[in-house]
Amino acid sequence: MKRRAVIFANGELRDAENIRKKLLPEDFLIAADGGQKHMQLLNMTPQLLIGDLDSLEEQTASQLQGGGTQLQRYPKEKNETDLELALIEARKRGYQQIILVAALGGRLDQTLGNLALAFHPDLKDCDLRMDDGVEEVFFPHSTLTLAGEPGDCVSLIAFGDPVMNIYITGFKYPFQGETLWPHQTRGISNEMLFDVGHIEFQRGKLIVIHTRSKMVDYLGISNCTEEENE
Repeated sequence: MKRRAVIFANGELRDAENIRKKLLPEDFLIAADGGQKHMQLLNMTPQLLIGDLDSLEEQTASQLQGGGTQLQRYPKEKNETDLELALIEARKRGYQQIILVAALGGRLDQTLGNLALAFHPDLKDCDLRMDDGVEEVFFPHSTLTLAGEPGDCVSLIAFGDPVMNIYITGFKYPFQGETLWPHQTRGISNEMLFDVGHIEFQRGKLIVIHTRSKMVDYLGISNCTEEENE
């Protein structure tokens, strides 16, 4: 199995324990500036701390560096966000499977920017996903086999351009060679029928959002409703 990079961002981490269960001992752990607070919550130490470090106390950064964490400090006034720097650094180190933890929530501009980063040209051959413990977001290139549970909510969103010739199986509302348009909500709030669903499309940029039904029930979050997809 190829090693993967796990980048902790400074967004919302809605279920830290669920994230802990998914981490592997061989994962390369990166803290993008304030993402270090989530790692601290999980009693984990980053192998790389990157960014302008304006969200951390200087003492914290020094302690981490003294403990063996690699440190890449950038000026506060820069063209890239800390998360973009972390993503590009992970790619430079050869990681093709990258998980972004806590990259959603908080400021809307940051969330939209983080989603857009998934389509960075340098990441076009990467298996990239986001996870906050409750929802996971995928950016498939042409196919995706999604593991979940019956009743899980899955939404498909065309990003920028229409997604052409899309087929999905294992869901309550099937697509059979349809076009998903970015200005319509046709793909919102579908529902898994089995433990596995399959998505395939010919062209376009697709965002797939998987909301785990168990976590929805536990945290009292709104789940899929039939009315939303009819």
